[in-house]
Amino acid sequence: MILYNVNDAEFKDYGIVLEGYDYSELFENLQRLELPKSGITYVASDTALEMCIVAEKIKNRGFGGYPIQFGYVIGNNDTMNCLEYHKSSEYNIAMNDIILVLGRKTEIEQGHIDSSLCKAFFVPAGVGVELYSTTLHYAPFNVKPDGFRMIAVLPKGTNDPKIDFVPMDYEDSMYFGVNKWLIAHPDAPEVEQGAYVGITGKNIKLDMIGVKK
Repeated sequence: MILYNVNDAEFKDYGIVLEGYDYSELFENLQRLELPKSGITYVASDTALEMCIVAEKIKNRGFGGYPIQFGYVIGNNDTMNCLEYHKSSEYNIAMNDIILVLGRKTEIEQGHIDSSLCKAFFVPAGVGVELYSTTLHYAPFNVKPDGFRMIAVLPKGTNDPKIDFVPMDYEDSMYFGVNKWLIAHPDAPEVEQGAYVGITGKNIKLDMIGVKK
């Protein structure tokens, strides 16, 4: 699987690289967090991050003043398992080198997407990216064996518990939480949590990626 860089032209269909922000205070807070012994930890909203000076700038410049939350994903991950999307952009700010496996919502056909349509993008340490609302994504892969730390910025309330309603179509079946639609590979642990199974093909792993463009 070809490994692109977020600075490559191929990334323009999925998002943009953020400019003009100083993430140092965010990273100082993130560094204090202990990595889990295995797997990843996701926290949707962290008060310490949201009190950083740059948080207000991202709220105003990036989201037009809309209420947002600063969360984080930390740990070790080497398997795609799922793809999700939101009805909004998401900012991913990488403290360490990471790889994002991305797809496009337009590639979903009859509630399914083949993993071979996805592309892998290297995000260098210290770089933030905006992922468009049409971009399918999930937990990043760490490049180095000592794990990763990444900040996730989303509209406030995203990933809160789902609201119950009767599904009327494929997208309704993918609904997994507030502002969260999730598609799982049959091998994903999330299937046991009720996630909609819709990824066909291989469950992409880190060792499948690495041929640089």
